[in-house]
Amino acid sequence: MCLGVPGEIVEIDDHEAVADFWGVERRVRLDVVGDAVDVGDYILNHAGFAIRKIPEQEVEETIAIYESLFGDDAEEALDEIGAPRGADIDLGGEQAAVEPEGGDDD
Repeated sequence: MCLGVPGEIVEIDDHEAVADFWGVERRVRLDVVGDAVDVGDYILNHAGFAIRKIPEQEVEETIAIYESLFGDDAEEALDEIGAPRGADIDLGGEQAAVEPEGGDDD
């Protein structure tokens, strides 16, 4: 199953944007979103494409749902947004560091 992940648009350059996903910034394409997107808007990202603009009245609930799904499993959240291993992300207000695969065996 594939999962779209919500993120906040922090920068727009033509048909590309930078979105913040719990402290991890990723470039996303805006070609298929279907709505005008501005800095500060939230989108649902799938495979590097903003597939839906999240209506302002749904943002808080959407973020809460995703945070409850990920819980404390930062590794799963990083996998879903394609963040590099070893990155720090913010899940529910707490920073979570995820170690690179194949790390220390100590």
